[in-house]
Amino acid sequence: MDHMLLILTHENGDFDAIASQLGAYKLYPHAIPLLPRRINRNVLQFLTLYWDTLPYVRPQEWQKRRVDELLLVDTQSLSSVRGLVKRPKVLVIDHHVSQAEETAVANRPNWTYQVEAVGATTTLLVERLRASGLTLAADEATLLLLGIYEDTGSLTYDTTTGRDAQAAAWLLDQGAVLPVVRRFLNVPLTAVQRDLYESLQTSVQWQRIHGQTIVIATAVAPPNFDDEISSVVHRLRDALSPSGLFALVQLGRDVQLVARSNRDAVDVSRIARALGGGGHSRAAAAMIVGRPLADVVADLLSLLPQAVEPMARVAQIMSYGVQTLHPTATVAEAAVLMQRFGYEGYPVVEPETREVVGLLTRRGVDRAISHDLGRFPVTRVMKQGNVTVRPSDSIERVQQLMLDEGWGQIPVVADLPLGANNGEKTVPSYPIGVVTRTDLLNFLFQTAPNTDRSDIKTLLNRTLAAPLWAMVLAVSAEAAEMDMPLYFVGGVVRDLLLGHAPTDMDMVVEGDGIALVRRLQTRFGGEVHTHRRFGTGKWFVSDDVWRQVMAAFWSQEDAEETAVLPPHLPASIDFVTARTEFYMEPSALPQVERGSIKLDLHRRDFTINTLAVRLDGAHLGELLDFYGGRKDLQQGLIRVLHSLSFIDDPTRILRAVRYEARLKFTIEPRTAELLADGLPMLDRVTGDRIRHELELALREQAPAAVMARLWQLGVLRQIHPALRWGPETAVAYTRVPIILADPVWRAALPDETPVFLYFALTVLPLEPGEQTVVMSRLRVRKATREDVAAVARLMDALASLPAEARRSELAFALRPFLPRVLLTARLALTDETAIERLEWYFRDGRMVETAVTGDDLRQMGLKPGPQFGIILDRLLAARLDGEVSDEAGERRLLAGLLAD
Repeated sequence: MDHMLLILTHENGDFDAIASQLGAYKLYPHAIPLLPRRINRNVLQFLTLYWDTLPYVRPQEWQKRRVDELLLVDTQSLSSVRGLVKRPKVLVIDHHVSQAEETAVANRPNWTYQVEAVGATTTLLVERLRASGLTLAADEATLLLLGIYEDTGSLTYDTTTGRDAQAAAWLLDQGAVLPVVRRFLNVPLTAVQRDLYESLQTSVQWQRIHGQTIVIATAVAPPNFDDEISSVVHRLRDALSPSGLFALVQLGRDVQLVARSNRDAVDVSRIARALGGGGHSRAAAAMIVGRPLADVVADLLSLLPQAVEPMARVAQIMSYGVQTLHPTATVAEAAVLMQRFGYEGYPVVEPETREVVGLLTRRGVDRAISHDLGRFPVTRVMKQGNVTVRPSDSIERVQQLMLDEGWGQIPVVADLPLGANNGEKTVPSYPIGVVTRTDLLNFLFQTAPNTDRSDIKTLLNRTLAAPLWAMVLAVSAEAAEMDMPLYFVGGVVRDLLLGHAPTDMDMVVEGDGIALVRRLQTRFGGEVHTHRRFGTGKWFVSDDVWRQVMAAFWSQEDAEETAVLPPHLPASIDFVTARTEFYMEPSALPQVERGSIKLDLHRRDFTINTLAVRLDGAHLGELLDFYGGRKDLQQGLIRVLHSLSFIDDPTRILRAVRYEARLKFTIEPRTAELLADGLPMLDRVTGDRIRHELELALREQAPAAVMARLWQLGVLRQIHPALRWGPETAVAYTRVPIILADPVWRAALPDETPVFLYFALTVLPLEPGEQTVVMSRLRVRKATREDVAAVARLMDALASLPAEARRSELAFALRPFLPRVLLTARLALTDETAIERLEWYFRDGRMVETAVTGDDLRQMGLKPGPQFGIILDRLLAARLDGEVSDEAGERRLLAGLLAD
């Protein structure tokens, strides 16, 4: 059987899905667009009217044929098709970015994803059609415009981008008919749909989640109901205008969920995915099979808090890490702990269930001790109950719990996985932290920390290149409009205060970083990639974006200069939501949660990296320095934030040395003690993480200084006892920039940094067995291991050549080695004869070629085989050794060889 490319989309096909199939077919005319089994009614009406001009194949018309390639549009889920091979090659074109982040982790080696954040998948196909120079018929352009308009609310939804509008404009130029678009976007409800609308409207329940109004509407469809539900939900949403609408319709034994959102804070796709469906943040759906309506409603209610972003969350004010008490602990034992640690209360946790069963307060302990009840178990005097919150809960929930329960401390347990519910035994509920009344009061009423605006704004203006300063002003204005604190954090601020011009523009946001980056995109253009799980957005800024920003924020007299862009402008800007992290155990990778700017700074490695400059609106130029970073910066000190810093993350040991060498600072004495104490913890760090830190050290401007200091502090020996640093290696390091200044040798590393060179020079002095174990410990890549071994073989080959060796012998001995291997050997060699020979080969010998080729030998009637190599090598040797100097000489030699 022959094979083919099939174009598929999701069930319940809407205009975006079916139009995307058409766009894909126009790009791949040899493919077959196979319609889904279920299509929305308005789409079906359009197809019925224009069927003869469209290329679709109905499911019932599909004849089983071998299908080994698929193009999925507007979906990332593969439906079953007769004839589909077990592991087809799949190309996904879609605009559901959050879904791509989840499916990308699946083991799908034959899948390729092209997923971009636009309002409709049709837009992505239209952009390609336009770029390819294709033209469209009026019916085709109308269908594609319907795909864009339906998924963007006729370009009014917040998910709409400038690219959607540009695609729509091009379709109008191609002849799209707007009256037809209006007709099929506003199809009147059928009598059955009107009945469903009435049922949903009658059942409406209003919920308030994290300050957002949510509507839940339910209905039971009549038997054999097969009409479209999404248009009914659209009408209901338009009539009620909630922040989010969830419609649940019982269809026989199943329940159909259709969800719509009017706010960025309500992500309906999270609910749909948890219930087995999909979609994007503003529109999503799911079919829940074999579940009664009441159960699905209960699941929905439990999931809602995870889909609605609160204005402020527990993670921003909680303290991670918490001491707990066993129910059998005595009051006297608890009193000793309170005196030792100064805590005002302890959660009491049942060890078998790992659940909170009560809270023991200092007041309760004091009263019990005063009544001579110290020998009693804490369960006798604790406040009973399982009162907890999660990091994602709102501050309002904490406040209400403290009011209702009278608890001055609320234990914090880990967030539930999406789709889990509170009754699941597999979900751990052991406390991971605590939020206290003091935390709440500080958050609600304490004034902002002392800040310093002294000339920071002026310093930014003076230090940043003019386009970068214009960008700061642009982002500052948008963040102020959204009432969203915005910061430069860490290395950018450190370098700024040291007088170095920052080269990147990455920013930290207290709030919804994704909303901010999308707003900037709407105003200035560019592309945006987001990661909703971590609240991050990357804004790709083209030359046109830079020009728009500069035109908007440069002074009038400089406006004419916006056409000439300076070099080295960033190609992208990252917007990261402020977060915190904590370590479940020493040396483990940290657990990350969304947090405040103070918690975000507290997770950093050294005080000099905890500085922040606020950028939004009137706050532009405020310096935040919670941990004494500016003083350490002025005194040239590298200082950790707390005594367990190197225990939590031992790779900070290598980082401290890097910063010390780069900035010419000194590791502060107490930090040096903690560093020495933390050295054994490096044994618990994976080789990949240590190798990564070493590679960063070798990228520094003075890598020899970093390596010498790592040796002095015992870090290299701790990584592996065989690792060492000596004068010979230090001298070899000094040769690297000198040799690479020669363009002939620099060509050996066309797209690489010198990291491999420095690493190879470090391990080459080791015995072969030592090299193996060191590289194994560091989990060095296979190509690196092979090339290091090749350098050693190359140096042996040079050493074994006799003094009278001909040039051909030298060339044949060296030609198996890669250029970077030859370069590394040149750096490591100290013998002048070997250096001379290697220099000759790299500059001249490897460029010598024979005039006679294999094609010439074939034309002479010789059959290809091993003798070809023998003959050509003999001719090359003659060239190298000066026996022949031109083609005529080669051919005379060749004639003699053939005669023999």
